[in-house]
Amino acid sequence: MTAFDIAELRQRLVSGFGPIEHEVAGEKAASLGHHGRQVEKAMAALRAFDAAPGPPEERVVLLKAAAREVWKFFVQRESCGLRDQRDAIRHYGIPGEVLVRLGAIEN
Repeated sequence: MTAFDIAELRQRLVSGFGPIEHEVAGEKAASLGHHGRQVEKAMAALRAFDAAPGPPEERVVLLKAAAREVWKFFVQRESCGLRDQRDAIRHYGIPGEVLVRLGAIEN
């Protein structure tokens, strides 16, 4: 065993992660952050529209986009082991009209 092997083994014993697992955890965290920012943007767009309403069809487009972003965010949260979405719903101010559209597929 080399000094590197011993150091890696010690790191695994201490952290429970090897280099690959550490990299995967970092990617999951980065993806979760990305999807959270997308939800923030979608919620901001919906609030901006509601502050200065336009055509109703435009709001429907924003609702659909928000539902897509929230769905992707929730899937990523679940892949990170975060199963309860209530805190995220409160934090991002996700309205019920977005939540009822999650997973809906339109032709």
